[in-house]
Amino acid sequence: MDLAGADRTRSRAASPPGLSGWLTLLFAVAAGATVANVYFAQPLLVTIGREFALSPATVGIVVAITQLGYGLGLFLVVPLGDLLDRRRLVVTQLLLLAGALAVVGTAGTALVLLAGIAAVGLLAVVTQSMVAYAAALAGPANRGRIVGLVTSGVVIGILFARTVSGILADFAGWRSVYLVSAALTVTLAGLLYRVLPYHPPARNRLRYGRLLRSTVSLSTEEPLFRVRALLALLIFAAFSVLWSGVALPLSAPPLSLSHSAIGAFGLAGVAGALAAAPAGRLNDRGLAGWTTGVALVLLVLSWLPIGLTRQSLWALAIGAVLLDLAVQAVHVTNQSVIYELRPDAGSRLIGGYMVFYSIGSGAGGIASTAVYARAGWGGVCVLGAGISALAFLLWAVTLPRVRLRKSIH
Repeated sequence: MDLAGADRTRSRAASPPGLSGWLTLLFAVAAGATVANVYFAQPLLVTIGREFALSPATVGIVVAITQLGYGLGLFLVVPLGDLLDRRRLVVTQLLLLAGALAVVGTAGTALVLLAGIAAVGLLAVVTQSMVAYAAALAGPANRGRIVGLVTSGVVIGILFARTVSGILADFAGWRSVYLVSAALTVTLAGLLYRVLPYHPPARNRLRYGRLLRSTVSLSTEEPLFRVRALLALLIFAAFSVLWSGVALPLSAPPLSLSHSAIGAFGLAGVAGALAAAPAGRLNDRGLAGWTTGVALVLLVLSWLPIGLTRQSLWALAIGAVLLDLAVQAVHVTNQSVIYELRPDAGSRLIGGYMVFYSIGSGAGGIASTAVYARAGWGGVCVLGAGISALAFLLWAVTLPRVRLRKSIH
């Protein structure tokens, strides 16, 4: 056998086709557990603000700093999946993330808290490294389904983050949330190191600086990517407007709910997890466009019941279900579509796409608490509905311009 043939044999052995069911499940669980760290603070904002003397109008900076770190990690860290062994990259990120969580859990000043929160955001992008890893191992015919299943784990992690955060904070204080997560993250790092398949780096590897420049150039070369990324910015801004601001009216009189009760409302959005896998299958069938359009209509409509939060907690639950379902359906479709543009640059594409997600989430968090301080919950709902309507208009305007089977829509 010649050397080229030997290389091909090693490559096939190192990169088995497709993913087994249990390994897909492991990807989903690990991705969900790590992304939860980005959302732990949302039901704790009032308590954290009191301890570190942050006013209700400015406490949203905790969410914004997390998302800023996440955005930097998406640009600086996730593209390394196209350069390095993904297994080693994932495990290293997890260990560093555990250290950052320990810093947050033991912070004595607001400065240390915010620095630790920023580091948590930076390193929690291991979630997206795992999404790209799973997409790379999946066969092309099943890529949308696999991305959908892993994203279901991400959605469940986001939802349970608020619930677990609230329960732990009520029983052992808000710091226990981050210290328990640090211990869990170390455990996950050990497990994944043992079971994840080796994934060799690209043979024609770029230098790191050129790798980062190519991430930027990909966004300018692919109009499909740009519009999907703008959709991500808008839908996650709307998502963050709800979940960053909802703790404020729920914790204030006359509702005065506990951390656990506030966190439990995250479970109302479990429909988002249920929507992720079907959205991936619809993408595999070439129906990404109408999946996006229907989901965006639901996103706009979700703000009607959300606006009735003070009158009915059931209305909030219904609105949260619609909003989370819509956001995750669009998100899964986005990731599946953009990965298919350039599978050889999958980590860079997903990392670049998620930068827009992070910008939207951070901006939504700041805007939500600032608007609440000035215009109350009604103002927050108008803000969220306006952002959602803008996302729908973007989809409607760009729909006639793209005529690909698995296109932007």
